[in-house]
Amino acid sequence: MQTMLVIGSIVMFLAVAIGAFGAHAMKPRLTPDMLKIYETGVQYHLVHGIGILAAGIAGGQLTNGHSLASAAGWCLLGGIILFSGSLYALSLSGIRKLGAITPLGGLLFLAGWVLLAIAVIQG
Repeated sequence: MQTMLVIGSIVMFLAVAIGAFGAHAMKPRLTPDMLKIYETGVQYHLVHGIGILAAGIAGGQLTNGHSLASAAGWCLLGGIILFSGSLYALSLSGIRKLGAITPLGGLLFLAGWVLLAIAVIQG
């Protein structure tokens, strides 16, 4: 599960960098609505980055749920890319149609958390 821990660490680095970029460089350039959308992307990015780290840690401890924990981590990563990525793109471009991608990322988040719970139960 070392791969998930490395990916989780990179994801968390990016979340902090993207959040700082929004707070410092983009705040004066975005409308309040677009800034809120951007901040929502960062919030979900951070939370689910921690989830990827949790999947990596859990997978390293489990004897039976190892592959499910890995699948959970990949789902959470996909969710970050689709959910947070679409919100970043929407807020920076103003193209509202990008919001149609966001729920797909949300579904991947849900799948990731369910898979992680099953992995832990199977332990």
